[in-house]
This record gives sequence, C-alpha cells and structure tokens, in this order.
Amino acid sequence: MATPDAIDKCLSFISSQFKESEHPSAPGAPHAHPLAVTISRQSGSGAWRIAECLANHIPKVHPYDSRPWTVFDKELVEKVLEDHNLPKKLAEYMPEDRVSVVDDIMNELFGLQPSSWTLVEQTAETILKLAELGNVILIGRGANIVTARLDHVFHVRLVGSIEKRLERVKERLGLDDAAAMDYIVKTDRGRQRYLKEHYKADIDNPLLYDMVINTDRISSESAAMLIADALLRYAFGASFPRKNLP
Repeated sequence: MATPDAIDKCLSFISSQFKESEHPSAPGAPHAHPLAVTISRQSGSGAWRIAECLANHIPKVHPYDSRPWTVFDKELVEKVLEDHNLPKKLAEYMPEDRVSVVDDIMNELFGLQPSSWTLVEQTAETILKLAELGNVILIGRGANIVTARLDHVFHVRLVGSIEKRLERVKERLGLDDAAAMDYIVKTDRGRQRYLKEHYKADIDNPLLYDMVINTDRISSESAAMLIADALLRYAFGASFPRKNLP
C-alpha cells in the first residue's frame, strides 16, 4: 500500500526526471536505455513489498546505473490526473475495473467526467512516458501490455495460493475471512476485466510475462533479488558484471 513517503518519492522522481531531455549513459554501458519493470499481480500476492525491495536492491547490483528507482502503483493515478489536467476527484473513477456501461455513456454524454476509455488511453500515455524515462517499477493497469514493444522493459507476474493471499489481505486491511475473500475475488475479477475489455488480453496468460513468481514459496526479498538478477541478465547478457555486495 502506498505511503506518504512513497508518494513523496514519486513526486521527487517526476520533478527531477521530467526535466531531463536525455539520460547520460555510464562509460562502457552496453545498454544505453534506462531499464524499467512492470508487475502484474494477484490480489494479496505481496506486490507492493516486493516492488519496494526491488527498488532498493537494483541500484546496489546494477553495474552501470546507481540512480534510485521509484515504484508507481496508486501514485500512477495521481500522475495521470496531473498529466492531463484532470481534477483529483476523478481518482475514484480509475480503479482497475470498468465503470458500468450505462454510467460510462451518461458521463460522456453529459460531460460529467472523461469516459473510462479516455481515462485508459491517458493512463497508457503516462505509463509510456514513465517507462521511457526508466528506473521505474509500474504496478498494474496493463503496464505490461502498454510497454510490450519496449525492449528495455521487463515484465513480472506475481501469483499465490488463495490461502496465503487471504492471510496477507486480512493482515494488511484488517478484514475477517469473508470480507477478505470478497475483496480478493472482486479485485482479481476487476483486473482481469480491465485487461480483457481494454486490451483484449488474458491477465493469466504466462506468455505476457518474462517471469512468473509464486510468492507462497519465495519471500519478498528473494523475489526482488530474482527479478533484479533476471532483469540485468536480460539487459546485459548472461555474464553481466556484478558489484561486490557486503
């Protein structure tokens, strides 16, 4: 879950990175373009914790770029609204789910707010901007589909058993079994529908990802290290130079 500190990090990233017209590459770096990661997840699979660990870990092992990485999850909505000069109250219309068809048509006809299709298009535009800047971890909202043609972006899917995911959701949100199960079912269904309706894609198709991780068996820290290792091998080849870690 995003914290005020996470939001501050995103604002700092945006402020500094969007001022740069280009990214200087370190001498001898074989991969000139900054890297990026997308994370698709089942509800309760621990995506935010893994993303935080990954953002902290990559600069320690990246052989050519030690600049900080930033996670965009809830903050992505804020960035979309900022990019397109939209009121903050529209955040409630931007879950990873569709607004009902009737509401969508009425809202567009009477100018109450942009249609869900417009918001999805604007979200995709912001995702592409952030991915092009690099050093970002983009969670959800079809980011893997939007950036599929960018060869500097690495795509991850996080999955887990319903039992483990239920425990995480109960602990994180303070819900009982029934409420946590309802949350998981509705959230996963919404995410599936978002990709199906807007991108004609099946979120559970493993071919959409470079790596699928079962978070039942792998801790957040280990998952972050696996993703970072795979990302750097993907970018620099099997024999990428490693930093000496303590």
